[in-house]
Amino acid sequence: KSLALSLPDKQKERVEELRLRVMHPLTVLTLEGELNAAPDGRASLVTAEDLEQMREACRMTRDVLNLMEERIKPGMTTKELDGIAFRFIKGMGAEPSFLGYYGYPASICASVDDMIIHGIPSEDIVIKEGQIVSIDVGVYYNGFHGDAARTFPVGEVSPEKRKLVDVTRECFFCAVNALGEGVPLGDIGHAVQAHAEENGFSVVREYVGHGVGRDMHEDPAVPNFGKRGTGIRLRRGMTIAIEPMINMGTHKIRLLPDGWGVKTQDGMPSAHYENTVAITEDGVEILTL
Repeated sequence: KSLALSLPDKQKERVEELRLRVMHPLTVLTLEGELNAAPDGRASLVTAEDLEQMREACRMTRDVLNLMEERIKPGMTTKELDGIAFRFIKGMGAEPSFLGYYGYPASICASVDDMIIHGIPSEDIVIKEGQIVSIDVGVYYNGFHGDAARTFPVGEVSPEKRKLVDVTRECFFCAVNALGEGVPLGDIGHAVQAHAEENGFSVVREYVGHGVGRDMHEDPAVPNFGKRGTGIRLRRGMTIAIEPMINMGTHKIRLLPDGWGVKTQDGMPSAHYENTVAITEDGVEILTL
């Protein structure tokens, strides 16, 4: 459901941040009524005690990605990676956030080259030298979720792919540099978009970051594009997943018939870098690093 084109002008500058709301990994909705709502009230806020517990889930999420980086190699399948992640998460006494989420059949998303996000691990997908593989993982522990993603080069990759991976990571830190209590949400998206486009890349529009905490997807939606000075203002106690999804070519996408995988429309590579961050009284804390 997309926004009606007849919205009053005074509301249109909020479209960039409100027209995409992640309800679950497949569904991106816009609710026109939210344009007149008080979005600050929707965001869940964590206490200091909550944050201490959430750090554990986020630490585990980070550790899964570190393991993925160690184990990924040419010749293995994405299904093998998923099994490694599942056993590691369970071995920590935690649960994979993604497994069974709206029917998702795996513990990680493994997205190769032109797959932007939500690639289902498969025995048929054999990782090859020169590819880039985006691994997205969530861990649920003690009542809280951690959510993070990395794009890993496999062996020697082309300079173009290396630049894409590096710039995508840099986009995340550009967003972090814009973060702080009272900062408009649009400033985050603007920082990501500006850095990506300055480097000749494009930003995915249909999928965005999100609040994360007791639920894996919470308000607010956190787009990777936008205008400075627009959107809700960040509040102390917010925990959000910032996740630039950056394409080498067009920003346009196509959804696969399996209903999960999202690829670039032009077949060019995409990269993904995500961390869960908290707005605290001391500033910003990156929980999954």
